Amino acid sequence: MALTSESVRATVAKFGKNEKDTGASEVQIALLTERIKELTEHCKRFKKDKGGQRGLLILVGKRRRLLKYIQRTNLEGYRSLIKELGLRK
Repeated sequence: MALTSESVRATVAKFGKNEKDTGASEVQIALLTERIKELTEHCKRFKKDKGGQRGLLILVGKRRRLLKYIQRTNLEGYRSLIKELGLRK
């Protein structure tokens, strides 16, 4: 269920400034988006997993706060990130 190290490295390379830039907000949002997609599929399959649903809501809230931060600080970066990740904002 967790992300594989290869997918994490690929995401960091795509959204970060270098391969060790895991702290950038864009990278964190991209990683959260991947985890949210996986957990959404899990919750669709196992409807009674309330712990999984709670975890999903927590991840969505974290991503929303990070997106708000990027929108305040770097509007063009925010718009390109939303478009690239396919988020609906």
